[in-house]
Amino acid sequence: MRKFKGKELVIATHNAGKLREISALLEPFGVAVTSAGALGLDEPDETEDTFAGNARIKAHYAAKASGLPALSDDSGIMVDALDGAPGVYTADWAETSNGRDFPMAMEKTWRLLEDKNAPHPRKAQFCCTLCLAWPDGHDEIFEGKVDGSLTWPMRGDQGFGYDPIFVPDGYEITFGEMDPARKHEMSHRADAFAKLVRGAFA
Repeated sequence: MRKFKGKELVIATHNAGKLREISALLEPFGVAVTSAGALGLDEPDETEDTFAGNARIKAHYAAKASGLPALSDDSGIMVDALDGAPGVYTADWAETSNGRDFPMAMEKTWRLLEDKNAPHPRKAQFCCTLCLAWPDGHDEIFEGKVDGSLTWPMRGDQGFGYDPIFVPDGYEITFGEMDPARKHEMSHRADAFAKLVRGAFA
């Protein structure tokens, strides 16, 4: 596995919240981070049907355009009874002409489960794939997940996305009801980042 030896890293995102989260995780390693958005880079089309495929598109695009190593992530929720949907299309299920509407997406997901009379517990996983890419075309992939089940109605306003209907295994509260610090410790992104740190920064 190739180690990250540089002092600068581009985060392949236009999302300020994601940039802050990743910057904080990398701060102990003395890495200066900037975002694709801050560099004025476009957002490439995500045309793959896997998290790793889309993460690679974003990371390689940012690395090639900036001349610096770049880190991207692609994430979503996979529902067992829906054959892994929405998966890489998690954000697409929430798209409307006025922006993303995740309550609508959650209602759609639950309605599909009801239509199928899916058995309980309705198992699901939050998945996160990180891609660390270099300008020479090399990359390393790190995958994280957290297992749980879906519940209805929505509960809690602490999280975002599908958090209000996702109950992680071993808990009775949703991610939407959980203290954000506790959620971040056990999330799919935390799992992937722990693997990134051990693999590329340790």
